[in-house]
Amino acid sequence: MTQERPLEGLRVVEMGQLLAGPFAGTVMGYFGAEVIKVEPPTGDPIRQWREVRDGMSLWYHSLARNKKSVTLDLKTDRGRELAFELLSKADVVVENFRPGAMESWGLGPDAVKAVNPGIIYARISGYGQTGPFSEKPGYASVTEGYGGFRYINGEPGKAPVRPNISLGDTVAAIHAALGVLLAVIQRHKTGLGQVVDVALYEAVFNLLEGIVPEYDGAGVVREPSGTTITGIVPTNTYLCGDGKYVVIGGNGDSIFKRLMREAGREDMADDPELAQNPGRVIHQERIDQALSDWCSAHTSVEIIQRLEDARVPVGPIYSVEDMMTDPHYNARGMFESVDVNGAPLKIPAIAPKLSETPGRTDWPGAQIGEHNQEILGGLLGLSPEQLAELEQQGITN
Repeated sequence: MTQERPLEGLRVVEMGQLLAGPFAGTVMGYFGAEVIKVEPPTGDPIRQWREVRDGMSLWYHSLARNKKSVTLDLKTDRGRELAFELLSKADVVVENFRPGAMESWGLGPDAVKAVNPGIIYARISGYGQTGPFSEKPGYASVTEGYGGFRYINGEPGKAPVRPNISLGDTVAAIHAALGVLLAVIQRHKTGLGQVVDVALYEAVFNLLEGIVPEYDGAGVVREPSGTTITGIVPTNTYLCGDGKYVVIGGNGDSIFKRLMREAGREDMADDPELAQNPGRVIHQERIDQALSDWCSAHTSVEIIQRLEDARVPVGPIYSVEDMMTDPHYNARGMFESVDVNGAPLKIPAIAPKLSETPGRTDWPGAQIGEHNQEILGGLLGLSPEQLAELEQQGITN
């Protein structure tokens, strides 16, 4: 018997493309929501991004899992009419078009709320729905800079570094899913929906920890710090004798003592100036040099084993190849195998893990318009003749 998931019974219409809106839909679909993805007849462009096998992006099988695909040309009156009917029957809509686009199509929150007052309308954009920059285009790459993340990421004196993922999109998507679930809880109390306004730059801004109060209260601008983190010592990346790196987090007071004793530096372990973090910050260079010297004299395997035995947080830096062969990743079920055209494909599981109602992947993404009959014909009641006419007119595929 298939286990029920927490969002079953929640109908989500996903009208975004590329990453931020669709990943929000992916999270909700993984935990049981019915996610109806509205695509143009040519499909979401991300279907062809990066590595493609059998005409489909391998990434797309992860991003589009558990979603039903419906095609509608929103540039046509009839396409917009059908989209409006679909939204009138939805619990949630997720969209990440430029602000004002949905209103220009007659699909904005006010129009939908007039016929569906319980609708939860999640909007993801670069800069939010209001404010002087709301109409500016805002991809993750740009908003990561505007949101403060890029400034602190990288080596001092060098160009800020971009992580090789679309961090801003993914973080915004998780914020959108959280906002939707908060709105669902509120709707249980009032019966009314609301708008969830997520800006990519604000999602990134939410990651900045103490940067704002430190500037306001002490006038300190946090700068990039390479492989370290400002004001916490030691926590760094060290090159070992086998050419591999390890990450060591020895910044707890008692942990620091165990770390330095294991490294053969009892003098530093017992030094009263290094007993607490403020003193260690002053002597960061000396501490890091001692640890670098120790690591360079041993293999990464030796360093990890010795520090784990000493109860000091330590670990390797993994590639995806390392992850997929790691026993802990596999014991935790971090990879799910799906069937794509008769061939197996591993895709990542989605956190968090729920003990009683866990998420799962039911299917690895739909073909373009695969559910037109089910949704447009079944849910909206169009006849076979009407469906054929829509396809003939290019409104669907």
